[in-house]
This record gives sequence, structure tokens and C-alpha cells, in this order.
Amino acid sequence: MKKILVTGGCGYIGSHTLVDLIDNGFDVISADNLSNAREEVLQGVAAITGKTVPNYAIDLCDAHAAEQMFNAHPDLCGVIHFAAHKHVGESVEQPLKYFRNNLNSLINILDCMDRHGVKNFIFSSSCSVYGNAKDLPVTEQTPMEEAESPYARTKQMGEQIVHDFARAHSSHKNILLRYFNPAGAHESAQIGESPSTPASNLVPVITETAIGKRASLMVFGDDYDTRDGSCVRDYIHVMDLANAHTKAMQYLLSDDSVPTVDTFNLGIGEGVTVLEAIEAFMEVNGQPLNYQIGPRRPGDVVAIYANYNKAAAKLGWSPKRGIRDIMRTAWAWEKARQANAG
Repeated sequence: MKKILVTGGCGYIGSHTLVDLIDNGFDVISADNLSNAREEVLQGVAAITGKTVPNYAIDLCDAHAAEQMFNAHPDLCGVIHFAAHKHVGESVEQPLKYFRNNLNSLINILDCMDRHGVKNFIFSSSCSVYGNAKDLPVTEQTPMEEAESPYARTKQMGEQIVHDFARAHSSHKNILLRYFNPAGAHESAQIGESPSTPASNLVPVITETAIGKRASLMVFGDDYDTRDGSCVRDYIHVMDLANAHTKAMQYLLSDDSVPTVDTFNLGIGEGVTVLEAIEAFMEVNGQPLNYQIGPRRPGDVVAIYANYNKAAAKLGWSPKRGIRDIMRTAWAWEKARQANAG
């Protein structure tokens, strides 16, 4: 059984990826310092899979701690690196925090992989690397525009670090996965989006508003050049996204012709406006939602959505769920969280 290290494994995408990896026969360990996650999520992973996943609650910016973890697992065959700060607004206010954490942790992981002979690496990147793209949908060849936030710049810089690392270490194989907007929850409602800091992504803000944790939802701008004036995003169900990581790791492990660095867009290939997403939630769940229109938010791009043809062709991956599935599972998870809290 091949063992994979998932950094940020207690986080939103990381925990769902643990489930998908286990479901596909991998052994997994997690490294998560719990700065924006809770270790209890691994109980949900265990409830779904029947497997207990060990977590190393370490800061990956601590090179010694990272080294000790690799020493404890000489049988690692790959790493999926999620661990990073990810809030766009916070990155605008605290750019050095983002550069220090997101880049140093990546460097330490690659350094450990090199020293321990772990050859297969998947980097959690983002559609934010494209900036305000001039042509939509974006493909992997779409030129990167100026980053709209320090968070986005750390992803651009992270990708460049991986490229430079690959040029110096040709025996390593690396995949850059550019996510669009992950949302939704596992069908079991055992795990979902549950950050320990206040949620900033649209879907959990919608569900928290609907259940009464927030008084209202703020839509940041209705004067963009889009069909209803709100920003356009490509919302991908988190379990579809998780499965793409499994398929990417299988691709790295099974195909000797994989280039030293390959890049894939992961989205559903169409854009949904913020207001359309709100409408989908209310329609699917029969639940009213109190929302207000506010000013634009610094760091937001106007519109972004994916062309995922390359992932379909090379990884055999395609999304199976849409915005209605996202809203249905996200609401089921929010209700389960409320019931468990009570």
C-alpha cells in the first residue's frame, strides 16, 4: 500500500482528499498545525473510511520538525501539499505573513523530499495565478496576469519554485493543480468546510447565514461587467476536486513519461455569478437567505472559470457534480454541524 503525506490534511480540501485517497487504496498521514483547522475532522474521516489517520501537528516552516516527520516515514512515496494561508483579504492586510508561511513551508517540504528520495509531488495552486485573465475560459497556457492579492502572488511564486526545483532535480515529478472555487461537502455530512477562523468563502458564508450564525451575507459589488453585476466564479464540488488529487497521484506513480512538471486546471468549466449561487442555494434547499449588496472587495477578480480538457485527457478526470449538488451537500453539512454543536 503506497503511503502519501497530505499537508494541511485537517483542512477543508485536505480532509476530503484523505477520504478519496483511502477509498482508492492509499495509506495516508497528515501534517497540519491546526492554525485554521480542527483535528476532530479526522474523526469524520475515520467514520467514513474506517481508517484512523495520524496527524503531525507541526509548523512546516520549522525545518527540523518537518525533517523529523520524514525520518519517521521512510516509506513515503508522494506528497500532496495543501498547507497554506488562503484568505485573500487577510493577505492584502498582512502580506509578509503570507509570503513567510506559504513559501517557507513549500521550500521545507521540497527540501525534505529531496533528502529522503520522495519523488512525487502535487502542489495545491489556484486559479488566482491567472489574475484578471483577458480570455475565458482559461487554459493551462493562458498567460498569468498581475496577481490581484499577495495570496495569489504566493501561488505564482510557489509554482515558479516548483519549476526551478524540477530543473535541478530531474528525477522528481511534480504536478501543479490550479483549483477554481471548491465548495460543498462529503455526501455523508461527516466532514465539510469548517475553518477555525471565520469563513470567507462564499458557500460556507451562505450556509452560516441561512442557519443563523450570521445576520446577513454581503455580496461584494454588483457593478462588475458580468450578466448580473456580481463576480463570476467556477464552483467545483470538493469531492470532485479531491478525486482529481488521487488521479494525479496515480498518474505520477504509474506513468514514467510524466514530465518533470505538469499543470492542470480543475473546475467545472462554466461560471456562476455570486447572485446565481445564492439563488441556487435558496431553490435547492427551500431556504430563504438574507443578503445585502456592498462595495467591491480589494483583491477580487471579476470573472474566472476553467477549461479542464487537459485533466480529462491526461488524468481521466471530469467533474461529476454541479452547483446544486454543492449547495445541497453544504447545507446538509451545516445542519449536521449545528446538531453536533447542540
